Amino acid sequence: MENVVIIGTGCAGLTAAIYTARSNLTPLVLSGTMPGGLLTTTSIVENFPGFPDGIDGFELMQRLQQQAEKFGAVVRFATVEKVELQQRPIRLQVDGEWVETRTLIIATGAGHRHLGVPGEHELEKKGVTYCATCDGALPVFRNQPLVVVGGGDSACEEATFLTRFASQVYLVHRRDSLRASKIMAERVLNNPKITPVWNTVVSEVLDVALGKVTGVRLRNVVTQEESVLPCAGLFVAAGHVPNTQLFTGQLALDAAGYLLPTHGAATEVPGVFVAGDCSDAIYRQAITAAGMGCAAAIEAERYLAGLCG
Repeated sequence: MENVVIIGTGCAGLTAAIYTARSNLTPLVLSGTMPGGLLTTTSIVENFPGFPDGIDGFELMQRLQQQAEKFGAVVRFATVEKVELQQRPIRLQVDGEWVETRTLIIATGAGHRHLGVPGEHELEKKGVTYCATCDGALPVFRNQPLVVVGGGDSACEEATFLTRFASQVYLVHRRDSLRASKIMAERVLNNPKITPVWNTVVSEVLDVALGKVTGVRLRNVVTQEESVLPCAGLFVAAGHVPNTQLFTGQLALDAAGYLLPTHGAATEVPGVFVAGDCSDAIYRQAITAAGMGCAAAIEAERYLAGLCG
């Protein structure tokens, strides 16, 4: 029987692990399919307090995990397949085995949003990718024109990173201005190797028949005109989708799939708490996820104290 199980090893999950571990609760932390979360795919994190020169996203997550383990957290690289939240104790099926716990902190984060256009799925890993820092340096992309889709900070970071390797980067955005932070937008707009393509969406990825990306079909959302832009790769940075499918029917979700706490980090199920990007549709920052992980941990500690008292 576990006191605390935490699903997720991003900023929210590992911060919750640090706090509950320091309270001698020996939390079991389950990594899921992406240990460290999306931040591990970020080359440089410049806005996390305490790192004036920035820090590599993967290194930041490693440090958080080491800190949690130092205080007694047990990190297990495993995937939760099923949950029974109405049971007491709470039951989780983890890689085919059942785990029982008194409290559960859900910090499952979010995954990459797909465009859902023809050719995208077929050419994934054949020129379509969702992580520039993971794949941008591959030989197939070097000295080639590349396309990034999106208009937020992630898209700007991806586009800027790809200028190290690409002959030219086209940033395709459905609006006529970037929604990224001012500093990120300025870097993109002042970079001669980045060409914005405004008011435009990707309607198809070419060429499935050849088994590789040779270009994208574009549609101008204002004029409805279509065109083909030759490129060797498509990097999708169009936002994220919360990883909450596991909890459908057991916890309240909004229309976009984000978990809805009832007050603080608590849910409508006693002993179940939420933190991070799986329940945050507004801020979606590493530091806010860490703060939410802290709050969920404190609430879980108080809940357990109430059971013992």
